[in-house]
Amino acid sequence: MTAGRASARDVLRLAAPALPVLAAEPLYLLVDTAVVGRLGAVPLAALAVAGILFAQVTSQLNFLSYGTTSRAARLYGAGRRGAAVAEGVQATWLAIGVGVLVLVVGQIVAGPVTRVLGGVAEIAGAAESWLRVALFGAPLVLITLAGNGWMRGVQDTGRPLRIVLAANVLSALACPVLVHGAGEWPGLGLVGSAVANLCGQTVGATLFVVALLRERDSSLRPEPVVLRAQLTIGRDLLARSLAFQACFLSAAAVATRFGAASAAAHQIVLQLWFFMALVLDAVAIAAQSLVGASLGSAGSGGAARARGLAAQVTRYGLVLGCGFGVLFAALIGVLPQVFTTDAAVLAVVPVAWWYFVVLQPVAGVVFAVDGVLLGAGDAAFLRTSTLAAAVLGFLPLVWASLVFGWGLAGIWSGLAAFMLLRLVAVGLRARSDRWLVVGA
Repeated sequence: MTAGRASARDVLRLAAPALPVLAAEPLYLLVDTAVVGRLGAVPLAALAVAGILFAQVTSQLNFLSYGTTSRAARLYGAGRRGAAVAEGVQATWLAIGVGVLVLVVGQIVAGPVTRVLGGVAEIAGAAESWLRVALFGAPLVLITLAGNGWMRGVQDTGRPLRIVLAANVLSALACPVLVHGAGEWPGLGLVGSAVANLCGQTVGATLFVVALLRERDSSLRPEPVVLRAQLTIGRDLLARSLAFQACFLSAAAVATRFGAASAAAHQIVLQLWFFMALVLDAVAIAAQSLVGASLGSAGSGGAARARGLAAQVTRYGLVLGCGFGVLFAALIGVLPQVFTTDAAVLAVVPVAWWYFVVLQPVAGVVFAVDGVLLGAGDAAFLRTSTLAAAVLGFLPLVWASLVFGWGLAGIWSGLAAFMLLRLVAVGLRARSDRWLVVGA
Protein backbone atom coordinates (compact mmCIF):
# COMPACT_ATOMS: atom_id res chain seq x y z
CA MET A 1 0.00 0.00 0.00
CA THR A 2 1.52 3.33 -1.02
CA ALA A 3 1.33 6.38 1.22
CA GLY A 4 -2.21 7.55 1.61
CA ARG A 5 -3.57 4.95 -0.74
CA ALA A 6 -4.62 1.30 -0.98
CA SER A 7 -4.70 -0.54 -4.26
CA ALA A 8 -8.10 -1.20 -5.78
CA ARG A 9 -7.27 -4.87 -5.29
CA ASP A 10 -6.92 -4.32 -1.52
CA VAL A 11 -10.34 -2.69 -1.34
CA LEU A 12 -11.91 -5.37 -3.53
CA ARG A 13 -10.26 -8.14 -1.48
CA LEU A 14 -12.07 -6.90 1.60
CA ALA A 15 -15.31 -5.71 0.02
CA ALA A 16 -16.11 -8.66 -2.26
CA PRO A 17 -16.36 -11.33 0.48
CA ALA A 18 -18.18 -8.90 2.79
CA LEU A 19 -21.10 -8.49 0.38
CA PRO A 20 -22.31 -12.13 0.46
CA VAL A 21 -22.00 -12.09 4.26
CA LEU A 22 -24.20 -8.99 4.44
CA ALA A 23 -26.72 -10.50 2.01
CA ALA A 24 -26.78 -13.99 3.55
CA GLU A 25 -29.45 -13.29 6.18
CA PRO A 26 -31.91 -11.48 3.84
CA LEU A 27 -31.49 -14.23 1.24
CA TYR A 28 -32.08 -16.94 3.82
CA LEU A 29 -35.24 -15.18 4.99
CA LEU A 30 -36.52 -15.43 1.42
CA VAL A 31 -35.88 -19.20 1.46
CA ASP A 32 -37.56 -19.49 4.85
CA THR A 33 -40.57 -17.57 3.58
CA ALA A 34 -40.87 -19.77 0.48
CA VAL A 35 -40.74 -22.97 2.55
CA VAL A 36 -43.22 -21.81 5.19
CA GLY A 37 -45.50 -20.31 2.53
CA ARG A 38 -46.45 -23.84 1.44
CA LEU A 39 -48.05 -24.41 4.85
CA GLY A 40 -50.71 -21.76 4.19
CA ALA A 41 -51.61 -18.19 5.02
CA VAL A 42 -51.66 -18.42 8.82
CA PRO A 43 -48.13 -19.86 9.26
CA LEU A 44 -46.79 -17.37 6.73
CA ALA A 45 -48.44 -14.47 8.54
CA ALA A 46 -47.08 -15.78 11.84
CA LEU A 47 -43.57 -15.96 10.37
CA ALA A 48 -43.92 -12.38 9.13
CA VAL A 49 -44.77 -11.19 12.65
CA ALA A 50 -42.24 -13.26 14.60
CA GLY A 51 -39.48 -13.05 12.01
CA ILE A 52 -39.48 -9.27 11.90
CA LEU A 53 -39.41 -9.11 15.72
CA PHE A 54 -36.38 -11.40 15.93
CA ALA A 55 -34.60 -9.67 13.05
CA GLN A 56 -35.18 -6.22 14.55
CA VAL A 57 -33.77 -7.22 17.94
CA THR A 58 -30.61 -8.79 16.52
CA SER A 59 -30.02 -6.15 13.84
CA GLN A 60 -30.08 -3.38 16.45
CA LEU A 61 -27.10 -5.06 18.12
CA ASN A 62 -24.79 -4.94 15.10
CA PHE A 63 -22.38 -2.77 17.11
CA LEU A 64 -20.84 -6.12 18.07
CA SER A 65 -19.63 -6.28 14.48
CA TYR A 66 -18.95 -2.66 13.51
CA GLY A 67 -17.61 -1.51 16.87
CA THR A 68 -15.32 -4.52 17.21
CA THR A 69 -13.95 -3.99 13.70
CA SER A 70 -12.85 -0.41 14.39
CA ARG A 71 -11.10 -1.32 17.67
CA ALA A 72 -9.47 -4.48 16.32
CA ALA A 73 -8.33 -2.74 13.12
CA ARG A 74 -6.37 -0.09 15.06
CA LEU A 75 -4.55 -2.77 17.03
CA TYR A 76 -3.88 -4.76 13.88
CA GLY A 77 -2.47 -1.65 12.18
CA ALA A 78 -0.17 -1.17 15.18
CA GLY A 79 1.25 -4.64 14.59
CA ARG A 80 -0.58 -6.09 17.59
CA ARG A 81 -2.58 -8.88 16.00
CA GLY A 82 -2.84 -10.75 19.30
CA ALA A 83 -4.44 -7.73 20.96
CA ALA A 84 -6.80 -7.36 18.00
CA VAL A 85 -7.90 -10.97 18.44
CA ALA A 86 -8.29 -10.30 22.18
CA GLU A 87 -10.86 -7.65 21.24
CA GLY A 88 -12.75 -10.53 19.64
CA VAL A 89 -12.58 -12.48 22.89
CA GLN A 90 -14.13 -9.59 24.81
CA ALA A 91 -16.73 -8.96 22.09
CA THR A 92 -17.70 -12.63 22.30
CA TRP A 93 -18.19 -12.38 26.07
CA LEU A 94 -20.33 -9.31 25.46
CA ALA A 95 -22.31 -11.18 22.79
CA ILE A 96 -22.99 -14.02 25.22
CA GLY A 97 -24.09 -11.68 28.00
CA VAL A 98 -26.33 -9.53 25.81
CA GLY A 99 -27.64 -12.61 23.99
CA VAL A 100 -28.70 -14.31 27.21
CA LEU A 101 -30.41 -11.08 28.31
CA VAL A 102 -32.29 -10.94 24.98
CA LEU A 103 -33.27 -14.59 25.40
CA VAL A 104 -34.63 -14.12 28.94
CA VAL A 105 -36.48 -10.85 28.26
CA GLY A 106 -37.74 -12.20 24.94
CA GLN A 107 -39.28 -15.25 26.58
CA ILE A 108 -41.06 -13.00 29.08
CA VAL A 109 -42.57 -10.65 26.48
CA ALA A 110 -43.00 -13.07 23.56
CA GLY A 111 -46.66 -13.74 24.31
CA PRO A 112 -47.89 -10.17 24.84
CA VAL A 113 -45.90 -8.73 21.91
CA THR A 114 -47.01 -11.33 19.37
CA ARG A 115 -50.62 -10.94 20.51
CA VAL A 116 -50.43 -7.19 19.92
CA LEU A 117 -48.81 -7.51 16.49
CA GLY A 118 -50.49 -10.71 15.39
CA GLY A 119 -54.03 -9.57 16.04
CA VAL A 120 -55.84 -12.81 15.21
CA ALA A 121 -55.38 -15.39 17.98
CA GLU A 122 -54.38 -18.16 15.58
CA ILE A 123 -51.62 -16.04 13.99
CA ALA A 124 -50.41 -14.71 17.35
CA GLY A 125 -50.21 -18.20 18.84
CA ALA A 126 -48.19 -19.56 15.93
CA ALA A 127 -45.91 -16.52 15.97
CA GLU A 128 -45.29 -16.94 19.70
CA SER A 129 -44.33 -20.60 19.24
CA TRP A 130 -41.84 -19.74 16.49
CA LEU A 131 -40.36 -16.80 18.40
CA ARG A 132 -39.83 -18.77 21.62
CA VAL A 133 -37.69 -21.31 19.76
CA ALA A 134 -35.89 -18.70 17.64
CA LEU A 135 -34.88 -16.67 20.71
CA PHE A 136 -32.47 -19.44 21.76
CA GLY A 137 -30.46 -18.40 18.72
CA ALA A 138 -29.96 -14.81 19.95
CA PRO A 139 -26.62 -15.49 21.71
CA LEU A 140 -25.46 -17.47 18.67
CA VAL A 141 -26.30 -14.66 16.23
CA LEU A 142 -24.48 -12.14 18.41
CA ILE A 143 -21.39 -14.38 18.68
CA THR A 144 -21.38 -14.50 14.87
CA LEU A 145 -21.56 -10.69 14.71
CA ALA A 146 -18.62 -10.43 17.10
CA GLY A 147 -16.69 -12.98 15.03
CA ASN A 148 -17.28 -11.00 11.86
CA GLY A 149 -16.09 -7.89 13.70
CA TRP A 150 -12.67 -9.05 14.85
CA MET A 151 -11.94 -10.93 11.62
CA ARG A 152 -12.69 -7.84 9.55
CA GLY A 153 -10.46 -5.91 11.92
CA VAL A 154 -7.51 -8.15 11.04
CA GLN A 155 -8.45 -7.77 7.35
CA ASP A 156 -9.72 -11.34 6.98
CA THR A 157 -13.07 -11.32 5.21
CA GLY A 158 -12.57 -14.72 3.57
CA ARG A 159 -13.16 -16.87 6.65
CA PRO A 160 -16.36 -15.08 7.71
CA LEU A 161 -17.68 -15.66 4.19
CA ARG A 162 -17.00 -19.41 4.38
CA ILE A 163 -18.43 -19.71 7.90
CA VAL A 164 -21.61 -17.73 7.20
CA LEU A 165 -22.23 -19.55 3.91
CA ALA A 166 -21.77 -22.95 5.59
CA ALA A 167 -24.25 -22.00 8.33
CA ASN A 168 -26.84 -20.62 5.93
CA VAL A 169 -26.57 -23.52 3.49
CA LEU A 170 -27.16 -25.94 6.37
CA SER A 171 -30.21 -23.93 7.47
CA ALA A 172 -31.58 -23.78 3.93
CA LEU A 173 -31.18 -27.56 3.46
CA ALA A 174 -32.64 -28.42 6.86
CA CYS A 175 -35.61 -26.05 6.63
CA PRO A 176 -37.79 -27.98 4.10
CA VAL A 177 -37.19 -31.27 5.93
CA LEU A 178 -37.89 -29.90 9.40
CA VAL A 179 -40.95 -27.94 8.25
CA HIS A 180 -42.57 -30.45 5.87
CA GLY A 181 -41.05 -33.73 7.07
CA ALA A 182 -39.52 -36.64 5.17
CA GLY A 183 -40.94 -40.06 4.47
CA GLU A 184 -43.40 -41.05 7.20
CA TRP A 185 -42.31 -38.20 9.48
CA PRO A 186 -44.71 -35.23 9.11
CA GLY A 187 -42.23 -32.56 10.17
CA LEU A 188 -42.53 -29.81 12.76
CA GLY A 189 -44.51 -27.31 10.73
CA LEU A 190 -43.77 -23.63 11.27
CA VAL A 191 -41.56 -24.27 14.31
CA GLY A 192 -39.33 -26.38 12.07
CA SER A 193 -38.05 -23.24 10.38
CA ALA A 194 -36.96 -21.83 13.76
CA VAL A 195 -35.20 -25.13 14.55
CA ALA A 196 -33.45 -24.97 11.15
CA ASN A 197 -32.31 -21.46 12.01
CA LEU A 198 -30.90 -22.75 15.29
CA CYS A 199 -28.98 -25.51 13.52
CA GLY A 200 -27.28 -23.03 11.19
CA GLN A 201 -26.68 -20.48 13.94
CA THR A 202 -25.07 -23.14 16.15
CA VAL A 203 -22.66 -24.15 13.39
CA GLY A 204 -21.78 -20.53 12.58
CA ALA A 205 -21.19 -19.49 16.20
CA THR A 206 -19.18 -22.65 16.93
CA LEU A 207 -16.88 -22.08 13.95
CA PHE A 208 -16.25 -18.47 14.98
CA VAL A 209 -15.44 -19.55 18.55
CA VAL A 210 -13.08 -22.29 17.30
CA ALA A 211 -11.29 -19.74 15.09
CA LEU A 212 -10.98 -17.41 18.08
CA LEU A 213 -9.54 -20.13 20.33
CA ARG A 214 -6.97 -21.10 17.70
CA GLU A 215 -5.71 -17.53 17.31
CA ARG A 216 -5.85 -16.05 20.77
CA ASP A 217 -2.58 -15.78 22.72
CA SER A 218 -3.91 -14.14 25.87
CA SER A 219 -6.40 -14.76 28.66
CA LEU A 220 -9.94 -15.80 27.91
CA ARG A 221 -11.26 -14.00 30.99
CA PRO A 222 -13.62 -11.02 30.62
CA GLU A 223 -11.82 -7.66 30.87
CA PRO A 224 -14.19 -5.03 32.36
CA VAL A 225 -12.22 -2.06 30.94
CA VAL A 226 -12.43 -3.39 27.38
CA LEU A 227 -16.08 -4.40 27.80
CA ARG A 228 -16.97 -0.88 28.97
CA ALA A 229 -15.20 0.64 25.96
CA GLN A 230 -17.06 -1.68 23.61
CA LEU A 231 -20.35 -0.83 25.30
CA THR A 232 -19.66 2.89 24.83
CA ILE A 233 -19.30 2.41 21.07
CA GLY A 234 -22.31 0.11 21.19
CA ARG A 235 -24.44 2.79 22.85
CA ASP A 236 -23.63 5.28 20.08
CA LEU A 237 -24.21 2.82 17.24
CA LEU A 238 -27.44 1.57 18.83
CA ALA A 239 -28.81 5.12 19.05
CA ARG A 240 -27.87 5.65 15.39
CA SER A 241 -29.59 2.41 14.38
CA LEU A 242 -32.74 3.33 16.31
CA ALA A 243 -32.87 6.63 14.41
CA PHE A 244 -32.91 4.68 11.14
CA GLN A 245 -35.69 2.44 12.42
CA ALA A 246 -37.84 5.37 13.58
CA CYS A 247 -37.55 6.95 10.13
CA PHE A 248 -38.35 3.86 8.09
CA LEU A 249 -41.16 2.67 10.36
CA SER A 250 -42.73 6.15 10.17
CA ALA A 251 -42.43 6.10 6.39
CA ALA A 252 -44.13 2.71 6.18
CA ALA A 253 -46.92 3.80 8.52
CA VAL A 254 -47.60 6.96 6.48
CA ALA A 255 -47.41 5.12 3.13
CA THR A 256 -50.24 2.79 4.20
CA ARG A 257 -52.46 5.82 4.84
CA PHE A 258 -52.34 6.63 1.12
CA GLY A 259 -53.82 3.29 0.10
CA ALA A 260 -52.68 -0.18 -0.85
CA ALA A 261 -51.14 0.86 -4.16
CA SER A 262 -48.93 3.51 -2.57
CA ALA A 263 -47.93 1.19 0.27
CA ALA A 264 -47.02 -1.57 -2.18
CA ALA A 265 -45.05 0.79 -4.44
CA HIS A 266 -43.20 2.17 -1.42
CA GLN A 267 -42.36 -1.36 -0.28
CA ILE A 268 -40.93 -2.34 -3.68
CA VAL A 269 -38.65 0.67 -3.97
CA LEU A 270 -37.68 0.61 -0.30
CA GLN A 271 -36.57 -3.03 -0.49
CA LEU A 272 -34.39 -2.14 -3.47
CA TRP A 273 -32.98 0.73 -1.40
CA PHE A 274 -32.13 -1.68 1.42
CA PHE A 275 -30.51 -4.10 -1.01
CA MET A 276 -28.36 -1.35 -2.51
CA ALA A 277 -27.40 -0.26 0.99
CA LEU A 278 -25.98 -3.76 1.50
CA VAL A 279 -23.98 -3.51 -1.72
CA LEU A 280 -22.54 -0.11 -0.83
CA ASP A 281 -21.93 -1.23 2.77
CA ALA A 282 -19.40 -3.73 1.46
CA VAL A 283 -17.22 -0.77 0.40
CA ALA A 284 -17.80 0.82 3.81
CA ILE A 285 -16.56 -2.35 5.54
CA ALA A 286 -13.37 -2.28 3.46
CA ALA A 287 -12.92 1.40 4.36
CA GLN A 288 -13.50 0.67 8.04
CA SER A 289 -10.82 -2.01 8.16
CA LEU A 290 -8.21 -0.12 6.11
CA VAL A 291 -8.71 3.25 7.83
CA GLY A 292 -8.66 1.68 11.30
CA ALA A 293 -5.40 -0.11 10.51
CA SER A 294 -3.85 3.09 9.10
CA LEU A 295 -4.72 5.12 12.19
CA GLY A 296 -3.40 2.38 14.44
CA SER A 297 -0.03 2.15 12.71
CA ALA A 298 3.03 3.69 14.30
CA GLY A 299 4.67 6.80 12.88
CA SER A 300 3.45 10.11 11.53
CA GLY A 301 2.19 8.70 8.26
CA GLY A 302 -0.91 7.03 9.71
CA ALA A 303 -3.10 10.12 9.53
CA ALA A 304 -1.96 10.89 5.97
CA ARG A 305 -2.72 7.33 4.86
CA ALA A 306 -6.14 7.46 6.53
CA ARG A 307 -6.98 10.75 4.82
CA GLY A 308 -5.84 9.39 1.47
CA LEU A 309 -7.93 6.25 1.97
CA ALA A 310 -10.94 8.39 2.88
CA ALA A 311 -10.67 10.29 -0.40
CA GLN A 312 -10.10 7.08 -2.33
CA VAL A 313 -13.10 5.10 -1.00
CA THR A 314 -15.28 8.20 -1.33
CA ARG A 315 -14.45 8.26 -5.04
CA TYR A 316 -15.25 4.56 -5.26
CA GLY A 317 -18.59 5.15 -3.54
CA LEU A 318 -19.41 8.02 -5.89
CA VAL A 319 -18.55 6.01 -9.01
CA LEU A 320 -20.59 3.02 -7.81
CA GLY A 321 -23.52 5.25 -6.88
CA CYS A 322 -23.51 6.98 -10.27
CA GLY A 323 -23.29 3.63 -12.03
CA PHE A 324 -26.20 2.18 -10.10
CA GLY A 325 -28.21 5.36 -10.66
CA VAL A 326 -27.81 5.01 -14.43
CA LEU A 327 -28.62 1.29 -14.24
CA PHE A 328 -31.84 1.75 -12.28
CA ALA A 329 -32.91 4.67 -14.47
CA ALA A 330 -32.64 2.34 -17.46
CA LEU A 331 -34.57 -0.44 -15.68
CA ILE A 332 -37.63 1.59 -14.69
CA GLY A 333 -39.75 0.01 -17.41
CA VAL A 334 -38.67 -3.55 -16.55
CA LEU A 335 -37.63 -4.13 -12.94
CA PRO A 336 -40.82 -3.01 -11.13
CA GLN A 337 -42.79 -5.59 -13.14
CA VAL A 338 -40.65 -8.34 -11.59
CA PHE A 339 -42.25 -7.51 -8.25
CA THR A 340 -45.85 -6.90 -9.32
CA THR A 341 -48.19 -6.89 -12.30
CA ASP A 342 -50.79 -4.73 -10.56
CA ALA A 343 -51.42 -1.72 -12.82
CA ALA A 344 -52.35 0.56 -9.92
CA VAL A 345 -49.10 -0.21 -8.10
CA LEU A 346 -46.99 0.16 -11.26
CA ALA A 347 -48.56 3.55 -11.88
CA VAL A 348 -47.35 4.83 -8.49
CA VAL A 349 -43.86 3.25 -8.50
CA PRO A 350 -42.22 6.00 -10.63
CA VAL A 351 -42.98 8.61 -7.95
CA ALA A 352 -40.57 6.89 -5.54
CA TRP A 353 -38.36 5.37 -8.26
CA TRP A 354 -36.82 8.63 -9.46
CA TYR A 355 -35.94 9.66 -5.92
CA PHE A 356 -34.29 6.24 -5.52
CA VAL A 357 -32.32 6.75 -8.75
CA VAL A 358 -31.13 10.29 -7.99
CA LEU A 359 -30.10 9.37 -4.43
CA GLN A 360 -27.77 6.53 -5.48
CA PRO A 361 -24.65 8.76 -5.87
CA VAL A 362 -25.46 10.46 -2.56
CA ALA A 363 -25.82 7.08 -0.86
CA GLY A 364 -22.56 5.88 -2.39
CA VAL A 365 -20.63 8.75 -0.86
CA VAL A 366 -22.45 8.76 2.50
CA PHE A 367 -22.03 5.03 3.10
CA ALA A 368 -18.36 5.14 2.10
CA VAL A 369 -17.61 8.02 4.49
CA ASP A 370 -19.64 6.24 7.19
CA GLY A 371 -17.15 3.39 6.85
CA VAL A 372 -14.23 5.79 7.13
CA LEU A 373 -15.58 7.38 10.30
CA LEU A 374 -16.52 4.03 11.82
CA GLY A 375 -12.98 2.82 11.13
CA ALA A 376 -11.71 5.89 12.97
CA GLY A 377 -13.95 5.08 15.95
CA ASP A 378 -15.96 8.27 15.42
CA ALA A 379 -19.22 6.61 16.45
CA ALA A 380 -20.37 9.47 18.68
CA PHE A 381 -20.35 11.90 15.74
CA LEU A 382 -22.23 9.43 13.53
CA ARG A 383 -24.83 9.00 16.28
CA THR A 384 -25.39 12.72 16.71
CA SER A 385 -25.41 13.58 13.01
CA THR A 386 -27.81 10.74 12.16
CA LEU A 387 -30.22 11.73 14.93
CA ALA A 388 -30.09 15.36 13.79
CA ALA A 389 -30.74 14.42 10.15
CA ALA A 390 -33.69 12.27 11.23
CA VAL A 391 -35.24 14.95 13.44
CA LEU A 392 -34.62 17.86 11.07
CA GLY A 393 -35.08 16.15 7.73
CA PHE A 394 -36.76 12.77 7.42
CA LEU A 395 -39.42 12.75 10.14
CA PRO A 396 -40.87 16.27 9.62
CA LEU A 397 -41.35 15.71 5.88
CA VAL A 398 -42.77 12.21 6.34
CA TRP A 399 -45.43 13.35 8.78
CA ALA A 400 -46.08 16.58 6.84
CA SER A 401 -46.77 14.45 3.78
CA LEU A 402 -49.56 12.77 5.74
CA VAL A 403 -51.05 16.07 6.91
CA PHE A 404 -50.89 17.77 3.50
CA GLY A 405 -51.51 14.70 1.33
CA TRP A 406 -48.16 14.73 -0.49
CA GLY A 407 -48.14 10.94 -0.89
CA LEU A 408 -44.96 9.07 -1.81
CA ALA A 409 -43.37 12.27 -3.08
CA GLY A 410 -43.45 13.66 0.46
CA ILE A 411 -42.16 10.45 2.01
CA TRP A 412 -39.24 10.14 -0.41
CA SER A 413 -38.52 13.85 -0.11
CA GLY A 414 -38.02 13.09 3.58
CA LEU A 415 -35.50 10.37 2.72
CA ALA A 416 -33.78 12.76 0.30
CA ALA A 417 -33.51 15.45 3.00
CA PHE A 418 -32.18 12.86 5.44
CA MET A 419 -29.46 11.71 3.03
CA LEU A 420 -28.48 15.23 1.97
CA LEU A 421 -28.15 16.38 5.58
CA ARG A 422 -26.02 13.32 6.31
CA LEU A 423 -23.92 14.03 3.20
CA VAL A 424 -23.16 17.55 4.42
CA ALA A 425 -22.43 16.34 7.96
CA VAL A 426 -20.08 13.47 7.10
CA GLY A 427 -18.47 15.49 4.30
CA LEU A 428 -17.55 18.33 6.63
CA ARG A 429 -16.37 15.88 9.25
CA ALA A 430 -14.16 14.02 6.78
CA ARG A 431 -12.58 17.32 5.63
CA SER A 432 -11.69 18.19 9.22
CA ASP A 433 -8.95 16.63 11.33
CA ARG A 434 -11.14 15.76 14.31
CA TRP A 435 -11.55 12.10 13.32
CA LEU A 436 -7.83 11.60 12.60
CA VAL A 437 -6.89 10.24 16.02
CA VAL A 438 -3.75 8.14 15.62
CA GLY A 439 -2.77 5.24 17.85
CA ALA A 440 -3.92 1.80 18.89
